[in-house]
Order: sequence, then structure tokens, then C-alpha cells
Amino acid sequence: MDDNFRQDYSSAAKCNFCNRPQPLVKKLIAGPGGVYICDNCIELAHSIIFNEVREEEAQESKAEFPTPFEIKRALDEYIVGQEDAKKKIAVAVYNHYKRIHFADRLDGVEISKSNILLIGPTGTGKTLMAQTLARILEVPFAIADATSLTEAGYVGEDVENIVLKLFQASKGNLEKTQKGIIYVDEIDKISRKTDTPSITRDVSGEGVQQALLKIIEGTVANIPPQGGRKHPQQEFIPIDTTNILFVFGGAFNGLEKIVSHRIGKATVGFRSDTRKRDIKLAGEIYRHMIPQDLIKYGMIPEMVGRIPVISIFSDLSVKDLVDILTKPKNAIIKQYQKLFEMEDVKLEFTKEALNSIALRSQEKKLGARGLRSIIEDLMLDLMFHLPSSKHTSTIRITKKMVEDNSLVYDSLKQAAGE
Repeated sequence: MDDNFRQDYSSAAKCNFCNRPQPLVKKLIAGPGGVYICDNCIELAHSIIFNEVREEEAQESKAEFPTPFEIKRALDEYIVGQEDAKKKIAVAVYNHYKRIHFADRLDGVEISKSNILLIGPTGTGKTLMAQTLARILEVPFAIADATSLTEAGYVGEDVENIVLKLFQASKGNLEKTQKGIIYVDEIDKISRKTDTPSITRDVSGEGVQQALLKIIEGTVANIPPQGGRKHPQQEFIPIDTTNILFVFGGAFNGLEKIVSHRIGKATVGFRSDTRKRDIKLAGEIYRHMIPQDLIKYGMIPEMVGRIPVISIFSDLSVKDLVDILTKPKNAIIKQYQKLFEMEDVKLEFTKEALNSIALRSQEKKLGARGLRSIIEDLMLDLMFHLPSSKHTSTIRITKKMVEDNSLVYDSLKQAAGE
């Protein structure tokens, strides 16, 4: 019996990979030159190849968007200071796009969007942060002003028009639109006007917040191709907002009073006043903010719940403003130096002059936004007369020139021997 069994096995065809004879496998496939492979080896080879391909696709998908460290490093090239804000935003954006790229690997787990709220005084870099993010990620970017929005049917812009701006920024590419970034500025201006019921509709405040809810969370918005109001006869473009990242910005003037008042209630007597004053002087008042403070300010609870990432932008110091003038890739001083270089002239600013410019912008409470207007006024006569005057090799801007703009042109005439 055993000899016959062995004889049957020895004469049977075998798999050239695992050496199993034909009776022990379900299927034995013959190849050219008398080579065989069994079904077991085929399944094993398929699983190895499938896993390797899946790992390669995951690596390629991950490489399509930068890590939080790379995002922050790129932000550092354009934005001075705001270290905590940059880290928080980098992580939120990374998680958002990781959620999109690995949507097929969530295994039923639903990951919410990481919409972002930027709070800080004007001129601290909120809009620039959103613009730089879009540039780093190479996705469409659109800016909308919340103050121009009203409820549907009232004078003003429909909320859906902010998605239309993104569609236009992507040059009509629907796929890119649905993965873009929308920055909504002045979001604090659509807070509820009052806590008490009113006989009139709050069409530009709470009404706009209600209209924004579905778009922020994710819905299919029907967008009129040419913008404007919707009409039953016109065609619409359906755009899914589920994967659009919304970034909101606002100064939220008066929010610090709500926060300090709440903190003050935690203590009594002199310690209460001292604690509030110390926090305010340290510039840390917003660090103690909680979602309930935003609700008390006038944001509806549903809106606050859909913006999980809140980033605080602090006031810029004189040193920060000087760094903004000189360090970023698009620094104003670098731009002017390049313009003067085209005229074969070297432009220099003394340290005292830079400090004077920064101090003036800080005194006007314009932040980084005020630096450009100050520089423009300072360089106006120089830029006007330089192309037609005798060239000099170097022009040096001093503190006295910043304080008296007329001295800038005088220095050009003296240097050119006029």
C-alpha cells in the first residue's frame, strides 16, 4: 500500500516553487519548459505583491503633502513669530489632508474636519498665514469677507458664493476645488447682535452663521456659475464641501474682557484684580479662552463646535516688526533693495532707522500691515527721482530720514552732486 502511494507521488508533476505534487494541491498550472506552479504559491505571491504595492501607494500618498515640521519650516520663511500658532496650524492642516488621502483606510472610523479659527489683532499675520498654507500645499485658495454675507434672499452675497470664489481660483477644476482652502475674514463681525429676542431678523449676524454651518461641516452646495443670486431657471454646479478646509480669522475686540471677567470670578478680593491685570500685561489673556467665551461673544454654539482648532495670534513687538521688515523671503526691505539694484544702486537701512519704522507702526496699532505704508511714504520721492537722476553707488536711510521724509530726497541730491 505504502509502496503504491509513494509510486503515485513520485510519478506526479510537482510545483517548482514548493515541490508539492499534484495530488496535494487544488490546481497545478503548467508553464513553458515543463515548469509548474500550484495555487498555494500563486496566492502567496499575490499577497506579497499586493502588500508591497499597497505600502508603496501609501508612501507616495504620504509624500504628496508635507509633514507638520515641513509645514512650519515653510511658514517660518514668510511669517515672523507666532510660534505656537504655526505649530497648531501645521498639525491641523497635516491631519486634515491625511484624512483625505487615507480615506479608504479609515475602516469605518469617521475623522472630523480640522477647521481653524485665528484670533488676534489686525496686522499680526492671520491672512498671510492662510495664503502661505495654500502656497505650501499647492491647493486653490480663496478669501471671503464675512461682513458682505447675508441670509439668502436679502441684499448682499449668498454664503455659497464663497465656494464659488474657490471654484474660480481653481480655474474651474472641480476636483481641486473640493480639496482647497477658504479663508473667511472678519468672522467676529457676524456675531449675534444681542442675546435678547428681536422683532427683526439678524440677517447679517446669526443668520449668516446658521447658513455657514452646513457648508463648514460638509454638504453638496449648488453654486451658480456666474455668482450672484440663485434663480430657479439657471444651472448650478454641485460642489461637495466635505474636504474643503475652512480657516476663519477675526480680531474679536472685546473678547479679552469676557475672558478676564470669567477668570476674575474664580478669585475674590485684591487677588482677583491682580490676577486679571497680570494676565493682561503678559499678553496671555486669550490663552485662557474657552469655547463658552466665544459663545458669549456672539458666536452660536453650533458654529463654535465646527471649528475645533483655535489659534491665538499675539501682538507683535518692535523686534518682531524689524524682523518682518528684513527676514522673510518677501520682506519689504528686500523688495526695495532689489528694485534699487535694478538701477545699479545699493540701498541700506541703519538699525536705528528700522527700529524707528517699527516703533511708528506699533504706535499706530497697525501691526505688520502698517509697515508697508510707512515705507511707501518714506521712499516715494526717492523712487520718483532716482530713475532720472545721476546714479550714486549707495543710498543709506537713517533714523533722521524716517522722522523727516524730505531728508531722503536731499540725501539723493547731495550724493549725486546736484
